[in-house]
Amino acid sequence: MIGIATAVDVAALKETTLLNMGVFALFVAVTMVIVFRASRNNKTAADYYAAGRSFTGSQNGTAIAGDYLSAASFLGITGAIAINGYDGFMYSIGFLVAWLVALLLVAELLRNTGKFTMADVLSFRLRQRPVRIAAAISTLAVCFFYLLAQMAGAGSLISLLLGISDWGGQALVIIVVGALMIMYVLIGGMKGTTWVQIIKAVLLIAGAAVMTLWVLAIYGFNLSSLLGAAVETPNNPAVLNPGLQYGKTETSKLDFMSLGLALVLGTAALPHVLMRFYTVPTAKEARKSVVWAIWLIGLFYLFTLVLGYGAAALVGPETIRTAPGGVNAAAPLLAFHLGGPLLLGFISAVAFATILAVVAGLTITAAASFAHDIYASVISKGKADADTEVKVARRTVVVIGVLAILGGILANGQNVAFLVALAFAVAASANLPTIVYSLFWRKFTTQGAVWSMYGGLGAAIVLIIFSPVVSGGATSMIKDANFALFPLSNPGIVSIPLAFFLGWLGTTVDKKREDSAKQAEMEVRSLTGVGAEKAVNH
Repeated sequence: MIGIATAVDVAALKETTLLNMGVFALFVAVTMVIVFRASRNNKTAADYYAAGRSFTGSQNGTAIAGDYLSAASFLGITGAIAINGYDGFMYSIGFLVAWLVALLLVAELLRNTGKFTMADVLSFRLRQRPVRIAAAISTLAVCFFYLLAQMAGAGSLISLLLGISDWGGQALVIIVVGALMIMYVLIGGMKGTTWVQIIKAVLLIAGAAVMTLWVLAIYGFNLSSLLGAAVETPNNPAVLNPGLQYGKTETSKLDFMSLGLALVLGTAALPHVLMRFYTVPTAKEARKSVVWAIWLIGLFYLFTLVLGYGAAALVGPETIRTAPGGVNAAAPLLAFHLGGPLLLGFISAVAFATILAVVAGLTITAAASFAHDIYASVISKGKADADTEVKVARRTVVVIGVLAILGGILANGQNVAFLVALAFAVAASANLPTIVYSLFWRKFTTQGAVWSMYGGLGAAIVLIIFSPVVSGGATSMIKDANFALFPLSNPGIVSIPLAFFLGWLGTTVDKKREDSAKQAEMEVRSLTGVGAEKAVNH
């Protein structure tokens, strides 16, 4: 067996603090310059929300990969595979397969129909006010859950790099990350955020590729040798077998099915991913974006298999579990084991960049949803000018940033891949049924949309609150309480079918019919793109 890292390695990490922070500061400085340059062209709402629709399919696909490959992908999944092996790799499979749903069901159709947000699509053929309010509320909820995961990732990473184990120090780090994120979005808008995501995606995939090739080289580029070494690690003989995390009980089997549903169906309903389809000039480029993203994301998730088992073999599960940051520390510990302080500094900076870029994308999505859907369309009833709308969006960014910081402090210590799975479950419950019904069911009504969105969102959040995630377990957010009435950690298996059912029921019992001409126009536009360019440029 090739060298297992010891606790000395973890202690030695503290000596790399200056280098780690230096590399990260360099990244922040470079990207801030880019954001400032991009902000010069933010003259209209379309510039701020959709980057003036100026990105090509390949550029947008790279940015989508940057948006999607979050701290959950790099820190959470690598740690999950290192500790739980086969069961951890299911996160990678679920996250990747989900893109096929996004490609086949929503990408091109949404780009043809929408303007800036998901609510633009839903309100095209349904009544504006109730649908926009419901869509904005669900968007804000999904973004908040996703932001929790990224902030928890920031806390874990810093606690490892600086050896900070006290609550106050980690809270301070989360506040700094939140403040940087607010600056990116306030200054650069979608264009600046997109360039940060492109740079970060290239760095992340390159860094993961270097580590993957390095690990494989240690084992003679023989994957079987790597897997064998992971099995030989002390206290880890079953790392290749299914069932380390799921499958031991009937409840855990249901939890696994629930997780799978959330991962596969959630991507096509994530507001910050859906919003990226509007940053390209045509539906053809939107489709190209998704294909490009699938290749980049698929390649990265293959890397996570090697990185996870490499961390299990070279670092060891016990070292990972006991390190500051816990399971999320697997990738940085592996980087330190392979290349010492220099590689750790680079990988840590990339992980920071990952968190910053993703939270920036989430924040601008939530801000756009509130300013465009609630303020401009509901409160001002369409009378607000573009400048006022963008000002409201910028103020919303600050509010969302503060809430994300507070939530991140509460969620610190949770596995970030697991927290993201909760965001996927909320998105799939609140958004996907309504999107699918709106695009493909002619009889779908406003009442069906409202019932589905509020019902799915409410069910998902209530089930999460009363699940072992929040209370009743050793890893729960509130450790000293126990009000876990729902046995599953992921609500998807209940909340997603319920949302589809409520959409059908609400439409069936609704005596009001929608405008048939609008329904026909939406169907033609979504499938052919006729009239789409006129819609998005107004």
